[in-house]
Amino acid sequence: MELRQLRYFTKVCELGSFGKAALDLGLATSALSQQVSRLERELSTRLLQRQSTGVVPTDAGLAFLQQAQLILRHADDAVRAAQQARLSGHVNIGLASTTAAVLALPLLRAMASRYPAVRVHLVEALSGHLTEMLNARRLDLAIVFRTDTARRWSVTPLLDEKLYVLGAAGLPGLPTSDRVRLAQLRELPLILPSASHGLRALLDAAFARVRVSPKVVAEIDGLSTLMDAVRGGFGATIQPGAATARLNDPALVRSLVVDAQAGRHSLLASLCDDELSPAALAARVVLADTARTLVRGGQWFGATVHKQRD
Repeated sequence: MELRQLRYFTKVCELGSFGKAALDLGLATSALSQQVSRLERELSTRLLQRQSTGVVPTDAGLAFLQQAQLILRHADDAVRAAQQARLSGHVNIGLASTTAAVLALPLLRAMASRYPAVRVHLVEALSGHLTEMLNARRLDLAIVFRTDTARRWSVTPLLDEKLYVLGAAGLPGLPTSDRVRLAQLRELPLILPSASHGLRALLDAAFARVRVSPKVVAEIDGLSTLMDAVRGGFGATIQPGAATARLNDPALVRSLVVDAQAGRHSLLASLCDDELSPAALAARVVLADTARTLVRGGQWFGATVHKQRD
C-alpha cells in the first residue's frame, strides 16, 4: 500500500467522482480507477460503490477513509517537520519583469512559509539576460520563454500566456475590437522591447509568418518605462496579460491577439538536478506550485497551465 493510493482514494471520496478527482490530481481517469482497484484487491474488499451519478464509499470504505485521512495528516506533518528542521541555504531565482509583476510576492510568501531558513535571491531581468545568467550558473532557476538546448538544463513547460495589444484610447491605428489579428496592426505604432528580449523574438517570428513588418517607433527594455510611454500615447505595445498586473489604468484599451502562434510559453528552467542544492530543488517545486495556483485562482490574467501531451 502506498501513500499516493491513500491520497487518490480520499480525493475520489471527497469529490464523489473518478472524473473530477482525476482532473484535480492531474491524472487520467483510467489510471486513477486502476490505482483504486489495486487498493481494493490488496485489501480484499470493495471500498467504493460505483453508481450512475458517481461513487460513494461502502461501509468498509468509510472505515478505511477515516484511517487513511489520519495517516495522510501524520505523513504531511512529518514532511513539514523534516523540511522546516533541516532545509536551509540559499537559492537564486530569475524572473522577467512581466512574470515578476504577478509571481514575485506570492513566491516570496510561499518560500517564507514553507522554508523560512532558505534565503531567496530574486533577480528581475530581461529573459535574454536570465538565459545568460543560467548558462553562467549565476542563477539556479528561472522562468524563461525560449531555451538553449545545447546547455544542460532541466526544462519544464509551465504556463501558456495569451498576448494583448495595449494602447491609450484615441491612438491612431489602435484596434477598436476586443480581438485582433497581427495582420491588422500594419500601421499601428508599436513600442516593443529590443531583440534581446524573448517576447520580441516571439513577436518578430509571428509577424514574419503573416508577412507584416511592424511599425516599431521605439524599443524600451524596462516594463515600467515602456508602459509609461504607452500610457503617454507614444505608441501601443503587445504584451502578455501579466504586464497589466501592476497597473490599474482604465484609459488603456486592450485587444486579444488571436493568431494561433501568437502566444508566450513560460518554461521553468533550472540547472540540471545534480547541480542543484536541496534548497534550490525545493524552491523549484514551490515556484511551479505557486504559479499554477495563481493561474487556477484567476490571479494571472491571460494565462493557462500548460497541458502535457500524451
